[in-house]
Amino acid sequence: MMHLVLADSEIELNPFNKKEILDSSLHHSIMRKHGMDARRRGRPDIVHIFLVVAMESILNKMSMLRVYVHTRNNEIIYIDPSTRIIKNYNRFKGLMVKLFEDGAVPVEKPLMFIKKKKLADFLAEIDAIKILFTRKGEYVGISELHEIFDDDIVCIIGGFPHGYFLTRGIEKMVDRVVAIHRTSLTAWSVAMEAIAAYERFKFK
Repeated sequence: MMHLVLADSEIELNPFNKKEILDSSLHHSIMRKHGMDARRRGRPDIVHIFLVVAMESILNKMSMLRVYVHTRNNEIIYIDPSTRIIKNYNRFKGLMVKLFEDGAVPVEKPLMFIKKKKLADFLAEIDAIKILFTRKGEYVGISELHEIFDDDIVCIIGGFPHGYFLTRGIEKMVDRVVAIHRTSLTAWSVAMEAIAAYERFKFK
């Protein structure tokens, strides 16, 4: 099983209006006014595209993928493998508001639910090889990436546009820290390459 974790994701309720998701493209001015880093915070679009890519993958359709989103506020969003992510971005944000408000969507038979939990505690619950993807890691080309994989693996990818992980000591929580390219990549690009590498590992 492959476990895919989007860590330190910049998705949260708007602190100035709890009925909407913070989005820097819409709330840039008020974020700057209150000293919030609009270059980093308020990026639910990263979570949206990441989830569309992961949940539509062949690996997920074969029931060999589990996907989670860890937020900057130390919450873990658990996504059922059968979940079909809404493609419309605004509707997706509306769904996320419901998730943060109710703790699960839908409440009766949740396809997504959220728990308050630190990344370290969450990772400790999964008995698998853990790999952190970051430009600061040891370079492993995408053609060789599958060679460092195992049957049970956790791949951790940053869910933010700039900077580094907010979770302190994250490198000590994993077995290996790797980079698959010399320059910055989007979270969904890394996810796509990691999923493809695991498929090569399983079906070589």
